[in-house]
Amino acid sequence: MLWESISSVVLGLALSWVAFRTLPGRLPSHRTVLVTGTLGALFGAYLTHSTLGSGHVMATPTGALLVGAVTLSLLIRPRGSRPVRSAPAQ
Repeated sequence: MLWESISSVVLGLALSWVAFRTLPGRLPSHRTVLVTGTLGALFGAYLTHSTLGSGHVMATPTGALLVGAVTLSLLIRPRGSRPVRSAPAQ
């Protein structure tokens, strides 16, 4: 499980770096993207390992990559729009 965790952290960091390089204006700060991708990949590895059990060498990193990509996709902002602010409470 240690190597699966280390490989999922590396995959999450790589995925975050690629996302930040390809969508620089549509993502929040660099630190937020790195943390989200890494934690998403770790959770994906944990979820895949818990579901399938040990011994699935290719399935665990694939699950980490997929869940990391999904969590990073939640950070993407629409193109050319400003943040919507709610009306002040009175």
